Order: sequence, then structure tokens, then C-alpha cells
Amino acid sequence: MTWLYLLPLLAYLLGSVSSAVVIARVMGLRDPRDVGSGNPGATNILRYGGKAAAILTLAGDILKGVIAVLIARALTTDDIVIVLSGFAAFLGHLFPVFFGFRGGKGVATALGVWLALSPPVGLALLGTWVLMAVLFRYSSLSALTASAAAPLYVAWLSPGMPYLVTMVIMSAILIFRHRSNIRNLLAGTETKIGR
Repeated sequence: MTWLYLLPLLAYLLGSVSSAVVIARVMGLRDPRDVGSGNPGATNILRYGGKAAAILTLAGDILKGVIAVLIARALTTDDIVIVLSGFAAFLGHLFPVFFGFRGGKGVATALGVWLALSPPVGLALLGTWVLMAVLFRYSSLSALTASAAAPLYVAWLSPGMPYLVTMVIMSAILIFRHRSNIRNLLAGTETKIGR
């Protein structure tokens, strides 16, 4: 059964399929890595490609995380392999081998991973993001708040040290990936959702 340890590699390859880049090509839009913030994610696509492209990008990014975890869970009960598969899909989104390792910030894929690993945690993360987005209309602030709260949600709602360790690492990466947004928020120059 050592082949099961190849599942994280397969999950990484799945995560490496950049939804934003693929959707942009299919819809005849410019490469999101060369427009706006340069981030191949739903928020950047929304700003120049419209709602349909953004929704498709968001769905694709979430599904990468969900599918990676569900495939692993269907083939093994080993929590380490399952959690590593989700984490690998997340890393694939950040550093996609198919797109020159220029990936997104990972928020939607991380959400997909946790919706599949632990639905209560995933829903808590989604609820936090939506609440902050409604109150303040900053996608980055919503992501940062959810990332900061995520380890607490996992400690409370999802038993097992592998889950908590993985979430702490993912949260640290997510916050680091948003460092330019943090600077913009502090300077008052961050773009709001819908602008």
C-alpha cells in the first residue's frame, strides 16, 4: 500500500491546474498574471473579466481542494496521507508546475481543502470570510481574518494533531502571501470588492 503515499503528488498536480489561467484562455481574456494585481485568482479575474469568469475561477479553485481530499479519503483512512493530499493541492495552487510556478494566494483552494477535510471548519472559514466581506468589502481583509482564525477553528472543531499542524502552516503561508495587501490596507490603498 506504499503507492498511497503518491496521492499527495497527484494532489499537487491537480492543484497545479490554474483555474484562473485556464478560464481566461477559454474566455479569451488576458492572462491574470499580467493584469491588475497579477494574482491568478477570482478577485483579480472579477476586476477585469467579469462575474462569470470570477465565479468559474472560484469554483475551479475550491474544487481542486475538495477533489484532492475526497480522492485520498476514498482510497485510505490514513489521516496523514489525507491531510498531506489536501496540503499538496494547496501548494500546487501556490506553485503550479504547469504555469511556471506562478500561482495564486491559495484562499479558495484552502477553503476547498477544509470543506472536504472537516465541513464544520470549512463552513466556519466561509462564514468568517463572508461576514468580513459584507462588513468591510475587502477580499484581502476577509482572507486574512479567516486565516488568522483558522487554527482556532481546527483546534475546536477538527480532532487530531495532523489537522492542526497543517492548518497552522497553511494560515502562516496565506498571511505571508497577503503581505502586499497588508501594506495596502495599512496605507489605505487596498481596492475594495466591486471596484
